Amino acid sequence: MKTNIILAGVGGQGILTIAAVLDTAALASDFHIKQSEVHGMSQRGGAVQSHVRISDKEIYSDLIPKGKADMIISVEPMELLRYLPYLKKGGLLVTDANPFVNITNYPELEKLYTEIKSHTNTILIDAKKIAKNLGNSRATNIVLLGASASQLPLSDDSLKNAIQMLFQRKGERIVNKNLEAYNKGKEIAIATI
Repeated sequence: MKTNIILAGVGGQGILTIAAVLDTAALASDFHIKQSEVHGMSQRGGAVQSHVRISDKEIYSDLIPKGKADMIISVEPMELLRYLPYLKKGGLLVTDANPFVNITNYPELEKLYTEIKSHTNTILIDAKKIAKNLGNSRATNIVLLGASASQLPLSDDSLKNAIQMLFQRKGERIVNKNLEAYNKGKEIAIATI
């Protein structure tokens, strides 16, 4: 078993938090993991991407070759498109519908959505709205993680335990809000697919 995941977005959207949850869950499940990340020019607004590789055998490189990603999870729809060359045929795309418009020539939203939906395995959801309705607008990333959970080689329990472990220092309320976001993402994805 080997799963290659590209995480994409802009600074401040929680890309590295998704990576930390995946890493923690994979290690707790006795899988091998490699991760690399690239940060944009600023903490908020610059491009951020991470390659996460999970396997039951040793992994030698932390970078995913073009055409080999099983899934791309993006917290920003245009950033998803940047990494399409990495997606393997039949791979899964999971993205929030909300743009982070930080450039003057940001693509027209309908064209952007049309391009994303032209791929067969796509989950395009309003994760930001879902998170906000749950009372934690910062949990957009965890909603998207939940939406992709059924395609991950990690158990539900390992992912939920990783969320609990990583958010426990922020208190029980934040842990519960993130678990709720994860569960809602999972529920929405099942209805979407």
